[in-house]
Amino acid sequence: MKLTGGQIIAKALKNYGIPYVAGIPGHGCWTLLDAFLEEGCEIPFIQVMHEQSAVHLADGYYRASGKPMAAVTSVGPGAANTIIGLGTAYADSTSVILFTGAPATHMRGHGVMQELDRFHSNDFPRVTEGVTKRHWEANRVEELPFIMHRAFNAMLTGRRGPVHVEVPMDVQAEAIEVQIHDLERRMPIGTMRADVAAISAAAQLLRKAARPVIVAGGGAITAEAWNELRQLAEAVGAAVVTTWNGKGAFPEDHRLFAGSVGQTGTTSGNALAANADVVLSVGCRFTDWSASSYRKGTSFSFPPAKLIHIDIDPQEIGKNYPTEVGIVADAKLALQDLLQAFTTADIEAMAATRADYYQEIERQKQEWERIISARRESNESPMTSQRPLAELRKVLPRDGIVVVGSGNTQGAVKQSFPVYEPRTYLTSGSFSSMGWAVPASLGAKLAQPERKVVCIVGDGDFMQSLPEIAVAVMHNIPVVFLVQNNMGYMSIRGGQRKIMGRHIGSEFNLKNGEPYTPHFAEVARHFGLKAWRAETPEQVADALKEALETEGPTLVEAMTSRDAAGPFVPGWWDFPVPAYIQDERQDEYQEGRELEQHL
Repeated sequence: MKLTGGQIIAKALKNYGIPYVAGIPGHGCWTLLDAFLEEGCEIPFIQVMHEQSAVHLADGYYRASGKPMAAVTSVGPGAANTIIGLGTAYADSTSVILFTGAPATHMRGHGVMQELDRFHSNDFPRVTEGVTKRHWEANRVEELPFIMHRAFNAMLTGRRGPVHVEVPMDVQAEAIEVQIHDLERRMPIGTMRADVAAISAAAQLLRKAARPVIVAGGGAITAEAWNELRQLAEAVGAAVVTTWNGKGAFPEDHRLFAGSVGQTGTTSGNALAANADVVLSVGCRFTDWSASSYRKGTSFSFPPAKLIHIDIDPQEIGKNYPTEVGIVADAKLALQDLLQAFTTADIEAMAATRADYYQEIERQKQEWERIISARRESNESPMTSQRPLAELRKVLPRDGIVVVGSGNTQGAVKQSFPVYEPRTYLTSGSFSSMGWAVPASLGAKLAQPERKVVCIVGDGDFMQSLPEIAVAVMHNIPVVFLVQNNMGYMSIRGGQRKIMGRHIGSEFNLKNGEPYTPHFAEVARHFGLKAWRAETPEQVADALKEALETEGPTLVEAMTSRDAAGPFVPGWWDFPVPAYIQDERQDEYQEGRELEQHL
């Protein structure tokens, strides 16, 4: 079979199960894109409005389904615009495959249009090194079949991550006789099992634990370990807390769910995790946000607590906290093996000692509900950030998906919006990229067309990818966009005020100091969406109900308060106080630094 380089890529993607390709056409990739129109190579193309969004859209597709999607962009700025998307996927370990164009091989180094050549001929691949799991440059069309199965192997095994393939224009156009490799014969069967001795040691620690806590991170969802997680928690009587990306791994209406951990965790989650005697971490990296910058007694206490750390990546074991038992394995298989290590007698013995602990879990959760309920139930106008979320939870089905932007919205949803099923809460937890949520929600809806998908985003975040709502209209992707409008970057303003006592650049104001905002509902209507602006809880409740019942894409603009915008901050974040501030703020910071345990 004689195929061009573009056809080789298109046919391989189709054979390997890629359902969509997102991107923007340009002279550097139009030969590749044309191949998707050829018989046997047809894959639907989703045209976005910015190349960064192409990668974010594919990222959202993966997070909602566990299956990869592809993105294609042109050379030069078209390629460079993807870096934030790649960085977001890399930080959160999600599988995306990106193809970018490049100057023809015989034109390299000539400084042709959109070539970066001053330091090294065609230097873009070097830019991607820090934001991809692996990247390839196809210098000859004969290399493409090999590159294709290696790229899929890299992004779908071990710790997941994005991959990048650069394809020069002449390589896209040249043809050779070729056989597309069978991907199944190029991939391992099964995943990594845990060491038997490590499982035995971990089980023994859990048998002796009086206050066990399980921390579910994003790795628990990637491994699809949610059933095993619930079964193990019930077997050992452990409280379960979640991180940014672990939210959804454990049902939040389960009696053992204790909340979330970290700087914007819940008081219940932080208190129970900080006072645990044994912590089992499942796919958690213990970032500063999840661990309150490692301040002892705030989110965790290692020591005296003993840590069992399960992760697919050996580099994460012991990186931020010392481990009692470090287990390198697939989370699902490791939890299965742990479950098998307990006899019926073990489970009964552990249950017999847990009555007081179960009461404490419930007491801590009730105290958190008392704290958060004031904002959830507030009738103020402008609204608190939590009130629209409470109204959304009333009307969104249990399996509905929320795709959450950065900033205060991210923290508020983490704390006050319960989710019950895996892959129903998606957020850019590690990179916390603004502009991610809107295109990612489109990808999530393409991945789960039968489910309701709501993009929850702040106004500052929304304006970084607002044009992508046109994609929702053009392709009839019925996402509900809930825009929390408080006229600025209020999470940044809050941090500035706390540390410096003043702020700069974090409010959207006119020259005279009056608050400024576009009328997002009106803007959305001009894009072709049905849209509402809600200024009261009653209005937002009605608008959300109608939006979810509407067939096409919709937008609800909820006017929220600048001064009640942020989530509660039960944790700690190591943010250095400038040396010119010498008061209690500096003292508090230095005291916090002294309690950090990661060094």
